[in-house]
Amino acid sequence: MPKFSDFDLDFATGQNGEELVKELLTGGKTVEVKTDIKWKNTGNLYIETICWYNASSEWLPSGLSVTKADYWGFVLEGTVLLVQTEYLRIAVAQYGHPINCNIPPNPSKGYLIKPEHILAVVKEQTKTIDK
Repeated sequence: MPKFSDFDLDFATGQNGEELVKELLTGGKTVEVKTDIKWKNTGNLYIETICWYNASSEWLPSGLSVTKADYWGFVLEGTVLLVQTEYLRIAVAQYGHPINCNIPPNPSKGYLIKPEHILAVVKEQTKTIDK
């Protein structure tokens, strides 16, 4: 069996990354984008899962609970963290801290999570893919 050079392996990985970015930018994949302005002070991202709807006077699923997006993008001070939605759901289940966000007019409930916890889940989930 021929040994592939690092270039050959890196080139194939690079092409896969380029294809993903192309799909993201041309509509092949969907992205829900969140801008978190408090992140730089708190170190946490807020992931909404339930929202109060004034029209029906009830709490209903929202955000991560109902998204159909393939990816979530977090805009953090000019940088974008993109993560597959399924990995974000796993990260929130493992590391998220429940919180109520009582900001009128639309209070919500969700979870606080650190970006490094999201990346830890991505790393763990992709270990099984790489084998």
